[in-house]
Amino acid sequence: MTTTELKDLTPRQIVAELDQYIIGQHDAKRNVSIALRNRWRRMNSTPEMQREITPNNILMIGATGVGKTEIARRLAKIADAPFTKVEASKFTEVGYVGRDVESMVRDLVEQSVSMVKAAKKEQVKTRALQIVEDMILDILIPPVKQAPGFMMEDRNNDSIPDSDAELNERTRERFREKIRLGEMDERKIEIEVQQNQAPNIGMIGGTVDELSMMNIQEMIGGMMPRRGRRRKVTIGEAKKILLEEEAAKLIDMDEVKEEAIRKAENTGIIFIDEIDKIASSRGGGSGGPDVSREGVQRDLLPIVEGSTVNTKYGSINTDHILFVAAGAFHVSKPSDLIPELQGRFPIRVELQSLSEEDFFQILKAPKNALTKQYVAMMAAEGVELSFQEDALLEIARIAFQVNSEVENIGARRLQTVMSQLLNDFMFDIPDVIGPNAHVVVTKEMVQEKLTELVKNRDLSQFIL
Repeated sequence: MTTTELKDLTPRQIVAELDQYIIGQHDAKRNVSIALRNRWRRMNSTPEMQREITPNNILMIGATGVGKTEIARRLAKIADAPFTKVEASKFTEVGYVGRDVESMVRDLVEQSVSMVKAAKKEQVKTRALQIVEDMILDILIPPVKQAPGFMMEDRNNDSIPDSDAELNERTRERFREKIRLGEMDERKIEIEVQQNQAPNIGMIGGTVDELSMMNIQEMIGGMMPRRGRRRKVTIGEAKKILLEEEAAKLIDMDEVKEEAIRKAENTGIIFIDEIDKIASSRGGGSGGPDVSREGVQRDLLPIVEGSTVNTKYGSINTDHILFVAAGAFHVSKPSDLIPELQGRFPIRVELQSLSEEDFFQILKAPKNALTKQYVAMMAAEGVELSFQEDALLEIARIAFQVNSEVENIGARRLQTVMSQLLNDFMFDIPDVIGPNAHVVVTKEMVQEKLTELVKNRDLSQFIL
């Protein structure tokens, strides 16, 4: 995202955007909106201060399913920023089996490259489409070369018939219009598709780190010739395949790499989930799993502090990447993290557990509410679905009750409850319930399908 676009997003506007998808958690929204706005402030300060201003990384504390990941992911989408989510428990210190901590930065750069490449392809799409149309037309109606010696002046004479080249050109233009309108999408043609011959490589008898393996793969891929393969596809499919190939040829990959590195460095967001799983229990023994957990924290520390990481697209500096860490901290607490790592997450936000009213709002208000998703899926089958207000209140009550009595998995509980409620309808469409039908979900229906399960405490289906 450019500085102009970031300038248009004030903290209040960012919170308003997040409110469209996430219910409650106002403190967390305020803090992430300030962190995002601070990026524009940094990029518009003096060059000397730009290097000095570091992001205020955020530690979110809250039970599962209260919106921690969703807040970070939506923030990245609002800012059009590269975003990657990792689980801290998947990392292990060097020498143990697991992922290298630097891989999260490489994942972020991959995401950034994909975003920049997609934007560049969109810019050259019109030119690429023209080339693709010409390629398809060459297959359908090969161009006719004009015979040598043909006098241009003679074309003004109506008595002289059109040349084959002119007729061919007019026919091609008519077919071009049909291709653009999609009238020929079902017709089959044979095209040549580029195929990379690079094999997958595995190493035996030695340890090769992830970056070295990627570089070896890329080097061998560059040495192997790209061979074409003939495929018979519809014109609709050919347009997609050839458009991707031709757009890739028109963009400058060196420019893409440089821009992607800059974008990741200045606007990237890395979300480290389950950070509580690597917190050492204070006062415990000096050995065992705590040693490994502390080792992971010490491996994470230089990345979060700011260091240079080598990727296959070039070196990236992590000084200004925004890190958002999250954990439930049921067993451990934030102070169990090593002090150096605690200091790198100065903003701490506690997310509230969801109430019954929150569940009701989650079902009703967000743009991507579960109820709206089911309405859209049934509409695809020609069936109209609607929910009565008291039915939504009852669904919220039951979801909240199950969370209280069994295991609190937050808003994710609504997915299992809604699935149990509507699975019979989803199965009967379209064989039993045909198009133009109208399904109304009432309070009585919700009670009939769900309350008995709660009463009998037969809740195994609800536990994820």
